[in-house]
Amino acid sequence: TNHASMEKFISTHLFMFCSKEEAVAMETELLRDYGFGRQQLTEMLGHACATAITQVFPLASLEKRQPTGLVACGPDQNGCVGLACARHLRVFEYIPTVFIPKRSSDALHQDLRLQCERMDLPFLSYLPTEVQLINEAYNLVVDAVLGPETELASVGEPFTGVLQTLRGLKAPIVSLDIPSGWDADESSSDGISPALLVSLMTPKRCALSFSGSHFLAGRFLPFDLQRKYELNLPKFSGTDAVVQL
Repeated sequence: TNHASMEKFISTHLFMFCSKEEAVAMETELLRDYGFGRQQLTEMLGHACATAITQVFPLASLEKRQPTGLVACGPDQNGCVGLACARHLRVFEYIPTVFIPKRSSDALHQDLRLQCERMDLPFLSYLPTEVQLINEAYNLVVDAVLGPETELASVGEPFTGVLQTLRGLKAPIVSLDIPSGWDADESSSDGISPALLVSLMTPKRCALSFSGSHFLAGRFLPFDLQRKYELNLPKFSGTDAVVQL
């Protein structure tokens, strides 16, 4: 059985878990050498994340009367994907509320925020520290607060408070790309523990030890790039933009 479990491990982990450095290099190449735009990547990833959420938490399975969700979006790229995801969740007939702990000076972030506002998504002005209020109001919480681009050493308020609140939640958490507060290259056991992790483009090394539901979002990487980085991505089914790992 030991041999069989090793075989299973190898077959499920043949695809590449990227370091932070590789992920940054790959994204740079997409933007610089392949003619992709940042807004385009954000939109495709946000749509795929929303799709993954519909697969793991379908509308019919939600326990509360209303299909509510809270989407917490940081000021950087991870937060941009969160905002796109929130808008797509609304299109998929969920009722997401958006929380932005800190206004962003990024033009794309502001555009995505405006898109959510024009779709009549409610915004929270602050996150209740009383976790019971969040557990009672929302079926799930999307964590798009801090991504691999965040320098953890420089993280202060309001983010430390937000992470502390998220750590205390009973409501299931969906983390986009990496769980907020985790180092992209290291596994963590004392941070946020999401029920669902949606890796963007490629799984990051910190996900090696992740034991919850794990999906990969983003089915658009050019084949040359996949070969160059030896990604060996799993096979997507039909026309799906996400695949369960």
